Amino acid sequence: MGKISSLCVYCGAGSGKDPAHMAAASALGRILAEQKIRLIYGGGTIGMMGAVSSAVIENGGQVTGIIPRFLLDMEASHAELERLDELILTEDMHERKRTMFDRSDGFIALPGGIGTLEELVEQLTWAQLGQHQKPVLLANINKFWQPLIDLISHMQDEAYIRKGFEVSFLNTDQVDEIMPLLRNAVREETGSDAPVGRVARL
Repeated sequence: MGKISSLCVYCGAGSGKDPAHMAAASALGRILAEQKIRLIYGGGTIGMMGAVSSAVIENGGQVTGIIPRFLLDMEASHAELERLDELILTEDMHERKRTMFDRSDGFIALPGGIGTLEELVEQLTWAQLGQHQKPVLLANINKFWQPLIDLISHMQDEAYIRKGFEVSFLNTDQVDEIMPLLRNAVREETGSDAPVGRVARL
């Protein structure tokens, strides 16, 4: 992987309580569009998912939504889905997640709920086990992901994460730092044998 042309963004179907989260989703969508990076995401048109996808579209970017059929009426407006330039319907969550993985050069986790957490942890686990070297970044807006970061550190302290199986990820609370961090991670991977995602290696 020599460059980033598409990124998967995991985030909630809800808007949350902190206005900074929705603002970050919109800002990230604008940045992706401006840098001509295709958004790969869960296909929802409400909450954080709707904010990031709308911002990409409104700034002339490209969006691929990937959603299981059973979630269409729960998380998406059919009128809004027509704005996407690509919509992929899957039969279940497993197919959705695999398709998102296959289509993406890296992963960004914005604030979200248990589904967002599950998707993020799966990518961290696959990377930990050497199944991919795509960068994974936690958009730690107003320290949203700090409890998870602390938990991973606690797991290492308790020797459940052993030497040689560290969990690598990027971490920033500033939206404008996301793309520089991801691009640097890809350069590290391309230019040396070092693993990507070394802002935090726990």
